[in-house]
Amino acid sequence: MIDATPSHAVLREFFDNSSLTWGLMACGVAQLSKLFLELLLHRRWRPAVLIETGGMPSSHSALVTGTAACVGWTLGFDHPLFALAAMVAFVVMYDASGIRRAAGLTAERVNGLPDSLWPDAPEKPLKESLGHSRLQVLVGSLMGPAVALPGLEFVGSPLHLLSGLGAGLG
Repeated sequence: MIDATPSHAVLREFFDNSSLTWGLMACGVAQLSKLFLELLLHRRWRPAVLIETGGMPSSHSALVTGTAACVGWTLGFDHPLFALAAMVAFVVMYDASGIRRAAGLTAERVNGLPDSLWPDAPEKPLKESLGHSRLQVLVGSLMGPAVALPGLEFVGSPLHLLSGLGAGLG
């Protein structure tokens, strides 16, 4: 017999994916921390940092390491999917501290050229904050598992949490 509600099952699986949930939560915590670091270090409330790339800590690093840690924790650190998640994490972090950072530094130099070279362009033709320093990547990569693993272990998936709260979804 064919299941009459396959989309329901897919949605249920999606909201029961703890690795995805806690990886995204780690990313969100890292991104949110940028707002408070901006306030602490620069004494200004600038919500725009919530949607900007670059800065301390790397939220992309938190996302990929948090997700990889959850995959390893649930499936085993010898599982091929953990190996894949770890390799994706390494590529993302290498890209953030290498290629994207170099592109941002290049943009900074280009933007430093005389304005007469850019007659029809806005004030700053190129975005400079693209990548991360190694320290920003390191902090983000440590935040990922620090947020994701306790969430995975003590809270579980959003579906599990809602079931525990009596939402009748479990």
